[in-house]
Amino acid sequence: MDWGIKNRLSRIIKPDGHTVMLAIDHGYFLGPVSRLEDPAKTIKPLLPYTDALMLTRGVLRNCVDAVNDIPVVLRASGGNSIAGKDLSDEGITLSMKEAVRLNASAVALSIYIGTDHEHQTLINLSRLIDEGEEYGIPVLAVTAVGKELEKRDARYLSLSCRIAAELGARFVKTYYCDDFEKVVKSCPVPLVIAGGPKLKTETDVLRIAYEAVRQGASGVDMGRNVWQSQNPVAMIKTLRAIGHEKASLSKAQKLLEELRKER
Repeated sequence: MDWGIKNRLSRIIKPDGHTVMLAIDHGYFLGPVSRLEDPAKTIKPLLPYTDALMLTRGVLRNCVDAVNDIPVVLRASGGNSIAGKDLSDEGITLSMKEAVRLNASAVALSIYIGTDHEHQTLINLSRLIDEGEEYGIPVLAVTAVGKELEKRDARYLSLSCRIAAELGARFVKTYYCDDFEKVVKSCPVPLVIAGGPKLKTETDVLRIAYEAVRQGASGVDMGRNVWQSQNPVAMIKTLRAIGHEKASLSKAQKLLEELRKER
């Protein structure tokens, strides 16, 4: 691995092999999501506990103070919206020169396996990886499923993650599922898990994070399940305990309750 790529990845995935990323890129296709209407306000209290921000260049420029020394993963795919016909119809929306200009540690692009735009998004990934390798910037492949949440099983996710790794993605963002160990074992690059839509309970969030890390994930890249929680700071602190301190599920639940009381 080239020094530049290795160095940038090490800023995101810490020396203990884990990361707690904060996803705030939802607006690129969902618009002003609840509690992300004012990104700067949402981000500010969470920054001290975040290993990396995943966001768009527009939110980075306008909502994150440049004095913050925090790694950023820039969303590099788009061209779709929740109002359109097909969420999988994406293209590359960010050049590597722009990523360098914005001091990105990585860029992220979604792939949609098994859709009408599978080929298109995989070629997008390949092209972005080629450009990223030239500039020393790692690419995070996001195994997106659009509105078809039922696709999130081990067979589908193993297929998606392996293809992303085969094409050269340096790390992959995917979903937690039953038999998640199979997904981890079949993917030769680090995996981080998404939270997906808001889960029913905060215990569900902690359980998914705990099980994913226990089964080999390098960490989490969650958004709505952090900043839409009852106490976002308490939630991200607890996720850090799971990711970096190897907290058990019961210890994490207790910690979350204690942190809520400090509010």
